[in-house]
Amino acid sequence: MATNALRSLWAEPRPTNAQARGPRDWALVAVLVCWSVVEVVLREDLAPRPLLLLAALAVLGPLLWRRTHPLVAVAVSFGTLTIVDVVRVLTGAQGPLLDSILAVLILAYALFRWGSGREAASGLGVILVWLAITTHGADPTSLAEAVAGYAFFLFAAALGAAIRYRAKIRIRDIDQAKAREREQLARELHDTVAHHVSGIAIQAQAGRAIAASHPERAIEALTIIEDAATRTLTELRAIVGVLRATQDTEFAPQPGVAEVEQLATDGQTRPCVEVTLSGELDDLSPAVGAAIYRLAQESITNARRHARHATQVTVAVTGDDDRVRLTIHDDGSPAGGRAPAGYGLVGMQERASLLGGTFHAGPAAERGWRVEAVLPRTGTSR
Repeated sequence: MATNALRSLWAEPRPTNAQARGPRDWALVAVLVCWSVVEVVLREDLAPRPLLLLAALAVLGPLLWRRTHPLVAVAVSFGTLTIVDVVRVLTGAQGPLLDSILAVLILAYALFRWGSGREAASGLGVILVWLAITTHGADPTSLAEAVAGYAFFLFAAALGAAIRYRAKIRIRDIDQAKAREREQLARELHDTVAHHVSGIAIQAQAGRAIAASHPERAIEALTIIEDAATRTLTELRAIVGVLRATQDTEFAPQPGVAEVEQLATDGQTRPCVEVTLSGELDDLSPAVGAAIYRLAQESITNARRHARHATQVTVAVTGDDDRVRLTIHDDGSPAGGRAPAGYGLVGMQERASLLGGTFHAGPAAERGWRVEAVLPRTGTSR
């Protein structure tokens, strides 16, 4: 397991949202360079001053590329510091360096924030080599000071890694939220628009069949088609309006159990839809009421599409103290004539599951197709 974890870290790619150089980066480097110049001018314990200033410029310059090329920036800056410390050890020089070079802590942070796994491991090796050399070649220091030096750089690296993975988790959560919204939108489009479009198609077929023999009934079919098309266009505009909103927008009131009765037909259209509501159906959760309506709507649409020779669809909604039961049954041909399960059944299953309920659809014992969903009254989500 540890080996797999190390391989995963080694193969970690760079973040894709790294920012390019901007005015703030130039301002940061300019401030640090000015700080270095002020130190060279005012401090008396520095020698040789020109070389120390050149070294500081070589160390601070790569900060401009710390996000786009973190390993190169670390290699140049800490490589320069390593060369300086090696020369100090060989020549016996004991003077201090410029305080401005402490800004290399930013590079340790950037290496783990913006670098790939390979770059982070390689850059950490460069930093540790420099820490070993500078601790050995500096003025005599206590063990506590040496440990503090390592701790500062390791903390900067750990901070970069922590912020990196926090941002990664945030991006993942945003992607998941977008996926859930796409699924919800797909269900709404399928359950609302598809329902009306199916009715339009059925009425158009009926009108064409009777246009020659019963023109007046064909005109009635055209009226129904016009009404369904108007409702479809209204719902599409409502959905598009929500999607185009630039700020949080409250959705229009969702249909509930009371609107299920509106799905019933007058008996002239086939199949005839009968709706029965019974039991305790007051004070239902809005999400549960909307789900009951959408499940019934989609089931009726499926019956009209796929139930061969169906004459009647029965919709029954029954509520008790804990749950609500929805049952839809049609008297169409056996399931062998049915089309394979599509997005409608998948969306219905998702609706019931998200509310902590159950859903089942399949051939009835005697004839036709039966859909049954049981939802808790409170709509407890999973």
